[in-house]
Amino acid sequence: MKTIDTDGIANLRPVPGAAAGWYYGIDHEHGDLYEAEEIFKQGLPVKGRKLCLVHYPDGKKYVPVPKAEGQYCGEPVCFDGSIYIVNVDFYKDLILIIGFDCTDHRIEIKAELPLSSVKDCYNLSLQVAPLTLTRQCVGTNEFEILWPEKVHMEMGDHDSFFLRDNDRLFFNRWHEEGDGEDYRYWEETIIRNLEGNILETLPGDVMMMPNGEIWHLK
Repeated sequence: MKTIDTDGIANLRPVPGAAAGWYYGIDHEHGDLYEAEEIFKQGLPVKGRKLCLVHYPDGKKYVPVPKAEGQYCGEPVCFDGSIYIVNVDFYKDLILIIGFDCTDHRIEIKAELPLSSVKDCYNLSLQVAPLTLTRQCVGTNEFEILWPEKVHMEMGDHDSFFLRDNDRLFFNRWHEEGDGEDYRYWEETIIRNLEGNILETLPGDVMMMPNGEIWHLK
């Protein structure tokens, strides 16, 4: 049996988009990024967040974003041979996109944005492809691309963004109707361009495979 010191993180998940055996573990001491931001705005201490990467099969652990007071990171995503993590420094009013090279394990700052340039950290996350920083608020139907370009649009009432494929943006939309035995629930995929116009509506779901191929499940 192999023992890996994950600093108390007892659950590992595959890094989305990674094809070479990369897993990550993350704690939830302050919840998600938005909840940590709310705690900071209340004047309470944000103790930081533990995140580690573990490679299979050797079990070697890496910590590309060390836990630090006043900082909080999001969950990682893999793109073009690197694992990227969004890390917010509340003290310095910064959003950093940090890259970890899966081959040479080099760490670099891919992008740096002022935290004050975004409304809040609600559903702030990295998506692909290309690597994209997004923010969405289901309650107000607001969707934004914050980096590498600036895009703002309104989603449908039951929409949530989950995937980018160059100039195509994929949103999941759920429907329900009826009651009791007549109740019906179903989902579909809405594809929009960067201007927010609907290009296509597909029944079922869409997922991106590790090689970048998109599968439509209907």
